[in-house]
Amino acid sequence: MANYVYYHNPRCTKSRQGLAFLTENNIQVDIKEYLRVPFETNEISNLLQALGFQSAINMVRIKESEFTESGLTKTSSNSDIINAITLFPKLLERPILTNGEHAAIGRPLENIQKLVGL
Repeated sequence: MANYVYYHNPRCTKSRQGLAFLTENNIQVDIKEYLRVPFETNEISNLLQALGFQSAINMVRIKESEFTESGLTKTSSNSDIINAITLFPKLLERPILTNGEHAAIGRPLENIQKLVGL
């Protein structure tokens, strides 16, 4: 059985819906409220790799004010984006479910369903 980590923002409707789906299907997850618990070194890089994205821009909420406040653009380097997410975790797209090797952003919910095999 895979060990899942769910990057959760309780104030986000999509994040709550994803957690409800996992709970209803008896999928055990470790919940990380990433707005309250700082990211560990390399955690965001590992998420980027598990998501399978070439560019970190794909895991960022570009409409957040922190995106422009941190000096990011759609062509910013992965390291600049990862550093900005570390400083402003609100920038991370949510929710994200990972089993360590693979990850999925829960927008739409079907991405999470595929990751857990449902």
